[in-house]
Order: sequence, then structure tokens, then C-alpha cells
Amino acid sequence: MADSRPLDDEALAFTERYLNNASPTGQEWSGQKLWMDYLTPYVDEFFTDTYGTAVGVINPEAKYKVVIEGHADEISWYVNHITDNGLIYVVRNGGSDHQIAPSKRVNIHTRDGVVEGVFGWPAIHTRSNGSKEQAPKIDNIFVDVGCTTRDEVEALGVHVGCIITYPDEFFILNGNKFVCRALDNRIGGVMIAQVARLLKENGKTLDFGLYIVNSVQEEVGLRGAQMIAERIKPDVAIVTDVTHDTTTPMIEQKTQGTLKMGDGPVVTYAPAVQQRLRDRIISAAETHGIPFQRSASSRATGTDTDAFAYSNQGVASALIALPLRYMHTTVEMVHRDDVENVIRLIYETLLTIAPGETFSYFE
Repeated sequence: MADSRPLDDEALAFTERYLNNASPTGQEWSGQKLWMDYLTPYVDEFFTDTYGTAVGVINPEAKYKVVIEGHADEISWYVNHITDNGLIYVVRNGGSDHQIAPSKRVNIHTRDGVVEGVFGWPAIHTRSNGSKEQAPKIDNIFVDVGCTTRDEVEALGVHVGCIITYPDEFFILNGNKFVCRALDNRIGGVMIAQVARLLKENGKTLDFGLYIVNSVQEEVGLRGAQMIAERIKPDVAIVTDVTHDTTTPMIEQKTQGTLKMGDGPVVTYAPAVQQRLRDRIISAAETHGIPFQRSASSRATGTDTDAFAYSNQGVASALIALPLRYMHTTVEMVHRDDVENVIRLIYETLLTIAPGETFSYFE
């Protein structure tokens, strides 16, 4: 394939810097700036849209357009209510898990900077009162910023609508497992950026326009992809997102399928996935010895693939997923080998695409 490794030291340094930066749904722009700064040497131009999706373009004058895409946002919380005694109740921004919140540190993003706080939780021997113990719920978890009145909280710059994120940062576990919040799906932004880097460093010239798309607002309904698909009007879209490693406890493989971190990228079967494009991806994997797994999605993939596929009267779209443990927690985990193999698989697939291909079933 390539002379360069998919992830070298510089790429790993970028991965850590990019993942550690907060990029909550609706407030992704600081992460997008980091991403564009890194991608600058490998593309011809950039554009962004009203809500913050960022696109790097190679061969912007080409009529035939291919998208590779990930999404930039992470789940978070909104400040929803401040009590008279200075405690803060929240609502979700994306699919935030109330069960993991108690005792977590948080950052509240205000106009004047970050205010630190914690999700408080009563001690185990105080919270049952002789009846059934209460579990964390959206209406009983709360943030404590060390204040005793609403006025004190507001004096810190905190108000209803401020976004709350977790500060948990990137580390490598046991040599080859990447752990961080927001691997879903800023690791996708890392992977598509590395594809662009490999194309540049290996001197590959494409005969089509390549649009490296880092979409916003996936976590609230694929909204950024929906908007940017209408603007780009691509001919082909290859999307990458995370999927579930189903080998950990409490996951039923009969319903969730059998997928394992470290066993390779996951090629998805679903109505939104164009079958001839998917077969092209599988052929690239087989030709270049890239391990892969298969997954079936009923009705919808639940990823930006759906938004691209059903845009503009139909776009040939496919999904290459990355197996991930502990989705929507602060210890999301992926295998480095899988990350590198997703990069390789997208790269090798792109090199097989020729301008004018429709991937029609009738040709």
C-alpha cells in the first residue's frame, strides 16, 4: 500500500490534542480549527458551513465528487435549572448516559471560560432511607460547582443553556488500546485526515474531487451531514463511525451481532448502504490483506451514512465502522490496529474509484 504508517508519532500527537479538546454538539468550532490546521498541508482548500461542518478538498475543480466523512461532535449536557441553593440540573445534548454521571468531574463552558464542577451523589449509606435504593436518573443527577446560592452560580457566568462536558483525556492502555471520551466520533476525523495525509505523502493523484468532511451535530440526528450533503452533492460517500464491540458483558450477540475490537474494520450491510460500493470496499480489503468484519443494521445504520445516502435523489454510500467498547462513556476504547486498518481500507478503496462511476445495479 503505502510507504508511510497510517499513524506515525505526529499523527498520534494530533490525535491526543484533538480528542482532548472539547467539541460538544452545537459548539464544535474549536475542534474544527485544530482539525483544519492539521489537514492544511494535505488539501487544496477548505470551506465551512453555517453550523460548523468543515470540509477539506482535493481537486476542487473536478466534476465527479467523492466524500469521506466522520463527525466531529461529542455528547454533552446543558444547564437546565439552577436551584436556590446553587445546584444545577441538566438535560441531554445528544445521547448522554445519566448512569455514568454520578461522581464525574465536569467542565461548564461559559462566555468567560470553563467553570469546573462535579456531578454530586449521596453516599451509599444515606440514599435508600429503608426503601429501594434509587438509581441515577435524569431528574436526580445534579452538578455542584461549590456554590450555596443561585446568585453565586450566576456570578461565575453559568446560566441556563451553558454546555457541560467531561474533562477525561486520552491515554493508551496496554500498549495498543486508545481510551478517551469522544472517540465517538472524533477518531473518525483523525482517520479521514490520515487518508488525506497518505495520499499526499505517497504521491497519489486522484482523478476526482475528494471532499474530506468533518460533520457537526451527528449526535442529535445526523444534522450536519444532512446539510453538507445538500451543499456538496457528491457522487459517492464513504462514511466512518464507531460501532459496538459486542464481546463485553451485558450485550446480547444474538441481537447485536458478534463484533470484536482488534479484529478489523466493520463493513456494514443495510438498506442505505449501496451494495456495489460495499462490494468494492470488501474487494479492496481482500486484495490488500486488510482484516474486516461484517455487521447488519435493520432499517437504518444510525450514522451519517443514512443522511448522505438519501440526499440529492440518492448518493452511493457505504459505512466502514470502527469497533468500540463502552460507547457514550468517558472511557470509550478502540484498538490501534483497527484505527490503522480503517485508514488503510478507505485509502485503498479510493484508489479504485474512477470518475463517472454510478455503481448502478443495471450496468
